[in-house]
Amino acid sequence: MTTPLLAAHGLAFARNEQPVFGPLDFTVEPGEALLVQGGNGAGKTTLLRVLAGLLRADAGRVEIDGRDVDPSLRARAIAFLGHLPALKADLTTLENLHFLCGLHGRRRGQLPGNALALVGLAGYEDALARQLSAGQKKRLSLARLWLSPAPLWLLDEPYANLDLQGLDLVNRMVQAHLRSGGAALLTTHGAYAAPPVRTRMLELGASE
Repeated sequence: MTTPLLAAHGLAFARNEQPVFGPLDFTVEPGEALLVQGGNGAGKTTLLRVLAGLLRADAGRVEIDGRDVDPSLRARAIAFLGHLPALKADLTTLENLHFLCGLHGRRRGQLPGNALALVGLAGYEDALARQLSAGQKKRLSLARLWLSPAPLWLLDEPYANLDLQGLDLVNRMVQAHLRSGGAALLTTHGAYAAPPVRTRMLELGASE
């Protein structure tokens, strides 16, 4: 039996003493996607932020590769794509990617210029991030994600602000990441189809 890439045990979070989610028990195996669904207020974004270490859980624990998670392990193992693009507005697209690779490392065999081409931003190497449209900023964030060597992707509404080609791009990226032995958690309201990969569902409760 393989060790799950991610395991949550009794994970729970409350805001102002009101439960948001949990306790939750789930695992994510290498090569697998976990689709997190639920209505507004069900805690989808909060769950990903807890897993990423941006919020502290009220109960439970998280393991990565069978080890209790700590900040160093999170930094190496997790790449988080949130609602905000996490870009430096006054750097160019290429400068942003080089800066982020300097912080987090780089996927073997991948270069920032190639990542821009992959997400449809070839020719925008010298464009400042603040000059990009919302869809282009999302694509630049996807390029950042693609360059990350982290095996676990946390994707919060990854299809937002993308056209049909962008939706297909996300699906192809997730497929390739899983084929390489990675795993992904994706949140969705159910408006978009799940990526065509090995997928399980985690349904969070109704609105708080």
